Amino acid sequence: MNLATSPKPSPSAGPASPAPAGAVAAAAGTPLAPDCHGLNFFEIDASLQELLPLYLPDDLRAHMLPHFRRLGAIAGGRLDELARIADRRGPVLHPRDAFGRDEEWIEFHPAYREMERIGFGEFGIHAMSRRPGVLGWNGTPVTAKYILQYLFVQSEFALMCPISVTDTSTHLIQKYGDEAVRRRFVPRLTSQDMGEIYKAAQFMTEKAGGSDVGRIELAARREDGPDGPEWRLYGDKWFCSCADADVALLLARPEGAAPGTAGLGLFAMPKRRDDGSRNRYRIVRLKDKLGSRSMASGEIVFEGAVAYPLGQVGPGRNDGLKQMLDQVNLSRLSHGVRAAAMMRRCLNEALVAARGRTAFGGPVAEKPLMRRQLLKLMVPAEQALSMALFTADRLEKAENGDSDAAALVRLLTPLLKFRTCRDNIAVATGAMEARGGNGYIEDFVNARLVRDAHLGVLWEGTSNINALDVVTRAVGKAGAQDVLLETLTGLLETADGLPGQLKGALGHAAGRAIALAEEVAGAGDEPRMRQASDALYHATSAVAMAHEGARIAKAGGSRKRLMLAQTVLDYRLSPQDPLAPRGDDPAVAAALLDAA
Repeated sequence: MNLATSPKPSPSAGPASPAPAGAVAAAAGTPLAPDCHGLNFFEIDASLQELLPLYLPDDLRAHMLPHFRRLGAIAGGRLDELARIADRRGPVLHPRDAFGRDEEWIEFHPAYREMERIGFGEFGIHAMSRRPGVLGWNGTPVTAKYILQYLFVQSEFALMCPISVTDTSTHLIQKYGDEAVRRRFVPRLTSQDMGEIYKAAQFMTEKAGGSDVGRIELAARREDGPDGPEWRLYGDKWFCSCADADVALLLARPEGAAPGTAGLGLFAMPKRRDDGSRNRYRIVRLKDKLGSRSMASGEIVFEGAVAYPLGQVGPGRNDGLKQMLDQVNLSRLSHGVRAAAMMRRCLNEALVAARGRTAFGGPVAEKPLMRRQLLKLMVPAEQALSMALFTADRLEKAENGDSDAAALVRLLTPLLKFRTCRDNIAVATGAMEARGGNGYIEDFVNARLVRDAHLGVLWEGTSNINALDVVTRAVGKAGAQDVLLETLTGLLETADGLPGQLKGALGHAAGRAIALAEEVAGAGDEPRMRQASDALYHATSAVAMAHEGARIAKAGGSRKRLMLAQTVLDYRLSPQDPLAPRGDDPAVAAALLDAA
């Protein structure tokens, strides 16, 4: 009989770390491999812990550590339980109230409501970078917010949509709304009181206008209301996530405005009028989705719903799309963080399963092919973590007035979204395979991770749309690659202790990747834009990890990220002969897996 035991060292492969005690205990008395439920997702994440001193100031890090540990414990415990329940018992649309009135409402399972209380109420993730005082910090820490997202999403992916969109909608209203609109919405959007909070949504997709936003048909008309002229919306939206939102940001075409994107205005639409009556729109049905099942997405018909303009709207100039892209770019960063989080959960599940089960005379984690498979899960997961923190750090600098950081964020956000969401699908599938047939069964988290992973390549632009944005706009029009080259060069020059050969090879690879992106942008060569985006992502992540690794090693930490940078350089940025023997180094594999 196969027993779930701690793996024993293999002389050829190096020592394999045992499955954490809590994970093994969860499978006690059965030959089945354990899972990660019951573990503290912060405490088992050595990579995140090593990176915190590099991306958070000492005082903020000291303040946030107890909150990270607490959320890590909740994510591995109660939140994980709630997420499993809410995924199986999704929202239900009721078209009428008890008195037969056409005031449809969405019923959520209590597990979903409890998850909302954790994310919105207890941790205030939606408000952390929009007002001071959340979690007792007298500031608005951007990077710390994304670390909380990273921990939360390791158990619950779907709810991070309303949490993130509430955050980004607040940003747009603060930036573009007039004083009356800000006063109307912002205090409740940033509240942690679950009885007062406004949760937000972004409704953009229509039947005719998905990626081609210029085909949006939702009409905005200026009509007389009880208190004077007001904007009202007519038409429909085809895919409305967070369909029960208290306020939604949406693009609509004011009557008489130009066709295409130039005629789109940005509006904030509340669920209810000031007098408490329901605004004039109907949720026609909820989407029966592959994943993200706990969160309600639906189709909405607008029948004269009152909405408030953000910025200038009307027959003349409309900047709605440009304004909405601020939200899209922030959402893309959040999607990159979510992909990094899901890949971390997948990696942890694969490690625990492989270390906690024996087969063919020994622990599965010691089998050479399994070790290679685990490394193929680890490398993109670690790349995603470094790229997410690197981008969040630049966003924080940009929001504090750094123009170079702002230019870099313009490139990094679609780049992060483009690659991490694609990698997430492969990693989720690989982790399911590492568990075996049980990974295909809904009793374990793997099936949900596979389902949820696929949504990342659809929300906020498909892979093609993000590659086009990276190459044609961020590189071709904004020239952000110049700042990227300067930044990457600076990281390599200031990486004390970085081996000279690795430094030179990374610098050469980064230069080639940027030159490729410039060439493709200049030629308008669409078929190569994904290739160029891949090259930029791998070069940037390798340099970031090398810089991180040099700083960590200098402080007495591990050399793990230096090895990861070398691995990305060897396997993603260097020529490969598919028929030649691979030069895999068992010692490197053992060191990386031991450090996990």
